[in-house]
Amino acid sequence: MEFNHFLSSYYPDPSIGGKKLYDDMLEQAIFADQAGYAGVSIPEHHVVNILLNPAPLTFAVKVADHTKNVNIVTSIVALPLHDMRSYAGEVAMADILTEGRLVLGVGKGAFGYEMERLGVPMDETQERFMESLEVLNLLLSQEEVGYDGKYYQFDPITIMPRPYTKPMPRLMVAVMAPEKIYNAAKQGYHVQTTALAGDHKMMVDQLQAFHEGKIDGDRQKLFLLRACYVAKDKEDTRRALEFCYNYFKRFDNAFGGPGIVKDGCLKALPRKQSIEELAENVLIGTSDEVNEKLRVYANLGIDELICNLNFGLPQKEAMAAMERMVKDVMPNFSQMYRN
Repeated sequence: MEFNHFLSSYYPDPSIGGKKLYDDMLEQAIFADQAGYAGVSIPEHHVVNILLNPAPLTFAVKVADHTKNVNIVTSIVALPLHDMRSYAGEVAMADILTEGRLVLGVGKGAFGYEMERLGVPMDETQERFMESLEVLNLLLSQEEVGYDGKYYQFDPITIMPRPYTKPMPRLMVAVMAPEKIYNAAKQGYHVQTTALAGDHKMMVDQLQAFHEGKIDGDRQKLFLLRACYVAKDKEDTRRALEFCYNYFKRFDNAFGGPGIVKDGCLKALPRKQSIEELAENVLIGTSDEVNEKLRVYANLGIDELICNLNFGLPQKEAMAAMERMVKDVMPNFSQMYRN
């Protein structure tokens, strides 16, 4: 099992400014590259203050310019927000400028407020996504592509320049429902999934669906996104859990919630799940506690764990947690440390 760091893009206090937000993300990426992480992950979201990165390919190129080894994963681009005829060219260019380190993670879009405000009805996102994914695949892998579908109708075109990676950049599909995970794996895609704050059984069902569906052996990878923070002690664990719980109060508002937003900031709403229940289902604890939970994960066939401490902790604390992760946890599981 390898490790990927999800770059912190929560923006609870807009007064800090976007430059500080993206400087902090870049600092984390540089550390991850030097410390032996397999990859870093960059979200795409607009008009709300969580997971805030309106231009993930732009930031991927920025990261590539400051790193040497890590894969750079978009987690996740909402395809229905883009026109594949132009977006395929942007992907090809990012693949060239990252010299093939780009992993394009894509999905249908999850925040109703965001999708609706940007002109995509939520009840159309799945259908739009499936057609967009097919068009994107064709444009990246073939020349002189035409299409006649419900949302795309166009005469043959060839995306120029052609991608760096042959036959095309790596594509990863983000899905949560086990049947959709199975279908994506059956089509040969890498898959990202997450149980969010859900329980262990939900996660096991997701992972089993991938392994039942995958068709290309070890080439196909399963990425699992999980809240993860290696604390220095019990008090630090308690504090990180409080930050995480408060983050999910806003995330739940956006993800399947009412989308109550003022001046770009999501309102915190009450949660049905208690903080104690959250603690059972995330990787937040001392190094001994995180190691114990990860021993269970390691036997479930996870190829890459995307570690998300994106819940508003100060940068100094986030960097210290990454250092503890590298020193006390990753060597116990990562093949990169054993070679």
